[in-house]
Amino acid sequence: MKILVVSVFSNHMFNWILQLKGSHHQLHWIDVNDANTYVNRIDFVGQTVKWKRRVEYPGRYWIKNHFPETDKIIEKYNSRNFLKIFEKKLKDFKPDVVQSFEMHSACVPVVEIMKKHPKISWIYSAWGNDVFYYQKDPKKIEDIRKVYARLDYMFADCTRDLLLAEKYGFNAEYLGTFPGGGGYDLEYSDKFLQNFNERKIILVKGYEHKFGRAENIMQAIFEIQELLGNYEIVVFAATDKLRDFLKKPKFKNMMNLKIHGKIGRDEVLKLMGKSLIYVGNSISDGTPNTLLEAIIMECFPIQSDPGGATAETIQNGKNGFLIKDPMDVSEIANHLRQALEKPEMVKTGITYNSKHIKPKLDRQYLKVKVLEKYQKVEDNLR
Repeated sequence: MKILVVSVFSNHMFNWILQLKGSHHQLHWIDVNDANTYVNRIDFVGQTVKWKRRVEYPGRYWIKNHFPETDKIIEKYNSRNFLKIFEKKLKDFKPDVVQSFEMHSACVPVVEIMKKHPKISWIYSAWGNDVFYYQKDPKKIEDIRKVYARLDYMFADCTRDLLLAEKYGFNAEYLGTFPGGGGYDLEYSDKFLQNFNERKIILVKGYEHKFGRAENIMQAIFEIQELLGNYEIVVFAATDKLRDFLKKPKFKNMMNLKIHGKIGRDEVLKLMGKSLIYVGNSISDGTPNTLLEAIIMECFPIQSDPGGATAETIQNGKNGFLIKDPMDVSEIANHLRQALEKPEMVKTGITYNSKHIKPKLDRQYLKVKVLEKYQKVEDNLR
């Protein structure tokens, strides 16, 4: 089966399609925004990259940084049209299936073209903010409804997004709920695990932006300082906005606080493997990959629960804590306090996750199930 993948440059997407490596399927990827980069990790996939600019000229970044208005004028005439690139690839590659990752960048722009090709099956892989965050935007919902009306199949990382899809007109076949980046090599990640009694880190995801609310986590941590004497507070993926927030004197005086910017997946796994508690907080998401990584690294999760997505994995107070209100500092502080004061509860929760959830996140286990879904699509090609 020939699959045309439509997506922005994304490690989640790369990890997903690596599940198809070695299969009989032929894949080609169009980089929607053109990050101007060939991706060696997926060298078994044909790649339409470096397509956007007609001419690569010296000094482009200098002009962009110093004369942004001039850059916009140049780009207007120097940029190719994505939809023309997409239509040409449909003609040249002749896919059986188009698979779009993310609604607004990879589905909405091509929906009118896909309507002209009803014999091509269309799979949508939902990402956590696609619909949940934009429900109150009438224009976005109008666009989303048009996409759902044309789709043939859908994957999602939480069942919540299937329910939202059905609410807004999806009436095609749901292929299942799977981690958005595929599974994990548990044999590899297990090498980074430390014993429970050795773990003295509280790990915080440092996203403070449109969706992330890490400032509230840090404020909660400040409120329970009396419990943190033996613990190190480690923030990873700290955004500039959070770094500025943490320049306040009360945080600068926290000697047990370490801050990291963006780090690689292996570094995240290593940190989680020696952390007792992981905290992630956002106003919109699906099933966060970092939540699943915390589970495979046997770290007790405290995670926000937008629209009930996290509750599909975490039973509050049993195998983690659910943050019901990501803006409620007191709630986050209370969850942290309970976790620190009840080590047996934390240990029992980690044991539950390791026994009942972790095995189902194994890459090979999930790969078999995902390939079965693609076979189902192939068996029903028009």
